[in-house]
Amino acid sequence: MHVDSLTGLLEGVRYVASPHCDDRPADTTVDLLVIHGISLPPNEFGGPFIEALFMGTLDPQAHPYFQQIAGIRVSAHALIRRDGSIIQFVPFTQRAWHAGQSEFCGRSRCNDFSIGIELEGADHIPYTPEQYASLAQVTQAILAAFPNIGWNTIAGHSDIAPERKNDPGPTFDWVRYRNALS
Repeated sequence: MHVDSLTGLLEGVRYVASPHCDDRPADTTVDLLVIHGISLPPNEFGGPFIEALFMGTLDPQAHPYFQQIAGIRVSAHALIRRDGSIIQFVPFTQRAWHAGQSEFCGRSRCNDFSIGIELEGADHIPYTPEQYASLAQVTQAILAAFPNIGWNTIAGHSDIAPERKNDPGPTFDWVRYRNALS
């Protein structure tokens, strides 16, 4: 697996173009990878709802929780489902709207200089072996395409927005993930 340098897309991965992205600021160096966790509705897996959220087509009447998030405009560069399948929503060369108000090493607006990968999951449910395998493949492709991202610039959403977010959550096995990259 690798990132096409012209398109910013993972080759061989389903691509669904999210409208929730834009150009990065001029002369921005991408040097942060952010790992997220998401489930819609909360603690439920499968179904079309994460994709609908990232596409701006989530029906607020489809579930009571969706009324709380109706109208938000968010995306991620890619989503890794429970079975390990990958969907890319935003080219890595563009800014996805995944981090919100955030800070990393004294720099705010992490969306400007980061890549965001969502894992379908919940805080109290372990991620699957298939997800770790796919995340390792995606990460290796990103590291090859963006050499300014290193071991010390891979973070969880909870690391860059600790007062707002706790994903990927306590069940995310950072040691397993890093060992898979070796």
